[in-house]
Amino acid sequence: MTARVQRTWFVTGASRGLGRAIAVAALDRGDRVAATARSLAAVEDLAERYGDAVVPLELDVTDADAARAAVARAHEHLGRLDVVVNNAGYGLFGYVEELDPQQLRDQLEVNLFGVLHVTQAALPVLRDQGSGHVVQVSSSSGVAAWPGLGGYHASKWALEGLSDALAQEVAGFGIAVTLVEPGPVATEWRGASAVRARPLPAYDDARAAAWHPPGSSTPEAVAAVVLAVVDAPEPPLRILVGDLAADAVLPMTQARLDAWRAWETLGRSADRS
Repeated sequence: MTARVQRTWFVTGASRGLGRAIAVAALDRGDRVAATARSLAAVEDLAERYGDAVVPLELDVTDADAARAAVARAHEHLGRLDVVVNNAGYGLFGYVEELDPQQLRDQLEVNLFGVLHVTQAALPVLRDQGSGHVVQVSSSSGVAAWPGLGGYHASKWALEGLSDALAQEVAGFGIAVTLVEPGPVATEWRGASAVRARPLPAYDDARAAAWHPPGSSTPEAVAAVVLAVVDAPEPPLRILVGDLAADAVLPMTQARLDAWRAWETLGRSADRS
């Protein structure tokens, strides 16, 4: 039996939730991890527990210079980077009319530009190696949409497009890209880490009637999926994670295809006039 190759990871948002679960799962199987968080104290306990296998780093992903410095330090300590996990992010809740433009800008700064900063910092390392895997923690909200999450959807749909193009651009360098698209996960995403728009009374009834699914997947279960994807000889560009993600997105995608087909003749007529 061929021994499993030890990998080195760079994980953003490793202080808690899914980022923490991915870092711990990788460490528990003998990999090495650069674990980043906005506060260094939030990841120092990993170094106490796993010793030299962990490089704890302070990183605000909205700071491009800090992202470059963190990636450089991780590369220096670990010698290479095999997997870069862009996990740092948060949820913005509010109906589109309720959103303060600055709230949306802030959402994009973290969920989109933060990913861009880290990815751009890591790509020269991965290209020089001729290998690597960029794992973007997206969401089922990156391919489907529900009321009250327009700002969050904007950030994740943008991430999906950016990453789809990225995958095509870097495949020739031996670099894989995967968009992980979980449904609800039992984290603080809807709780302490969330940002909420100022509510307008006009949407109170809709807000009260809205369905809020419980977190059905644990961070540890999602982390196990991420590790399996990274270990796959031919990893997917996208993977829906959890029953609720698949149950929601697959019918929505089919309905989208059906609508395109229903209006295809009219749409094509623009090239026949």
